[in-house]
Amino acid sequence: MRTIMSTDDLRHHGDTELGPGLADFAVNVRTGTPPEWLAERIKASVADLAAYPDQSEALSAVARRHGRATGEVLLTAGAAEAFVLLARVLRPEHPVVVHPQFTEPEAALRAAGHEVERVVLDGDFTLDPARVPEDADLVMIGNPTNPTSVLHPASVLQALARPGRTVVVDEAFMDCVPGEPESLSFGPQPGVVVVRSLTKTWGLAGLRAGYVLAEHDLISQLREAQPLWAVSTPALVAVEACCSPRALDESDQWAQDLAVERDRFVAELNHCGLHVVPGARAPFLCVRVSDGLGLRALLRQRGYAVRRGDTFPGLGPDWLRIAVRDLKADDALLEVLHDLGI
Repeated sequence: MRTIMSTDDLRHHGDTELGPGLADFAVNVRTGTPPEWLAERIKASVADLAAYPDQSEALSAVARRHGRATGEVLLTAGAAEAFVLLARVLRPEHPVVVHPQFTEPEAALRAAGHEVERVVLDGDFTLDPARVPEDADLVMIGNPTNPTSVLHPASVLQALARPGRTVVVDEAFMDCVPGEPESLSFGPQPGVVVVRSLTKTWGLAGLRAGYVLAEHDLISQLREAQPLWAVSTPALVAVEACCSPRALDESDQWAQDLAVERDRFVAELNHCGLHVVPGARAPFLCVRVSDGLGLRALLRQRGYAVRRGDTFPGLGPDWLRIAVRDLKADDALLEVLHDLGI
């Protein structure tokens, strides 16, 4: 008999941790964004607000970026809307969410009336496909995963696919990985749905811009369930711009720079005696300490916000998620940890 675990605080997110005067190590949005060239294009789009949004150019841009037909793309008001639409359209009998991961997929499923089974990873938080029940007809997983920063091999996720099962992969942070080597977004794969967001790399959390990549029939069903004009004209302009060759080159360079600073930051945190989940590939780290909530409180007193880990199913009060910033900001946090005797 499968066990349906209790609901945790699935609606707690990094922005909840912020407050006046706090340095932000809690939200996983790239600092210094959106870049000026992107902000100017979004501002210019305001001149067209009298007309209803036209998705054609943005759809074509996403399709080109991922080697897809436009009928395999659904533009959404961020990844959060995508999860809600999937939860409403799909009719799984045995949905499974692999945790720890971003909690909105499970929250959306529960809100739509689905009973959700959790497959909770531990140790180094890597996935053995055999952990997923054979009769699961919907599997949701992040890659790289929030909050663990683990990047699952594409071959492992492909091993989850089978007739009668839908595999939903949240790739909100995949463009933070240089070259996106483990992405399942490039070209259609039977039974696989990829959800993408522009929030993280481009600093567009307030704009709500994302998309779904899936087989034509499912995209058609999702489009029928989506309200008309769900994605605003400024968001469509941003989607098109962020799929341009210029934007892809810029994001890949940032991802390479991020990897260098992240590895340095990990080494320093390990030197402080903190345990960082190995193999981090996203712009944040999952860190285990003896008293995570206590350290979080002390850091707030010193002007730093980090993300508590205990609201992620599978983690507890000894876990924190810490964003990776630039060298100067990261060193300032390290200095505070040193002052606290960490």
